[in-house]
Amino acid sequence: MAEERLLVKLGGSLGGAAGVLDELAAHPGELVLVHGGGPQIGAFLARLGFSTRFEAGERVTPPEQLEAVEMVLTRLGKELAHRLSLLGRPAVAVSGRDAGFLRGQAEVRLGRVGRIEEVDAGFLEALLAAGYTPVVSPIAVDGEGALNVNADLAAAAVAGALAVPAVFLTDVPGVLADPKDPGTRIPRLGRFEAEALIAAGTVAGGMVPKVAAALLALDRGAPWAAIATGSPGVLAEVLAGRAGTRFLPEPV
Repeated sequence: MAEERLLVKLGGSLGGAAGVLDELAAHPGELVLVHGGGPQIGAFLARLGFSTRFEAGERVTPPEQLEAVEMVLTRLGKELAHRLSLLGRPAVAVSGRDAGFLRGQAEVRLGRVGRIEEVDAGFLEALLAAGYTPVVSPIAVDGEGALNVNADLAAAAVAGALAVPAVFLTDVPGVLADPKDPGTRIPRLGRFEAEALIAAGTVAGGMVPKVAAALLALDRGAPWAAIATGSPGVLAEVLAGRAGTRFLPEPV
């Protein structure tokens, strides 16, 4: 596997992702991990008696639910960092509250949900230089406190700030020419080609925000981005071009 500095985003739908963590721990290059936690957050909110509402795929987060959301994300980050450390890759769990390194602006209609406007890349660079793998929970801050941030969008912003490739690991194999046929994976897409597939409806439903996040990573400064299934061995396959869909700024 190439000794390449990467950002990897783990979707909450991947659960423990044991096999993926083994591979991440063995990656020879520097690594930043951003994680989601949607299913876990939904389950915890339900236990507390809260209902969950989404708008355009994003969780509406009233102030009274933010504490629970942050608790779940923090716990997940600590668990992931601990497991990576046990696998021989020292890791530390952080969120935008730490040194205020993720600054955001609230999307008022969604409650305490935010968009990342500024990333203090130096904070993450310092952790990497010290030999630690940052495990980032998608919590940003504004003048009033914490903001819940979509994990894909957080990953895009962090990858752009560090100017590193972003690999989004999720429960889909990439962009498919025929959404019903996994054998029609499209290996590489330029920005305009990806946008055309969205306009044509080939990329639809839950794939739209995933592709949008990959394109946002390019906008922010990532040299490339990829979407792939979070299965054991996937990282090497993505880097070799044998798995997932790679997004590039220029036409392919």
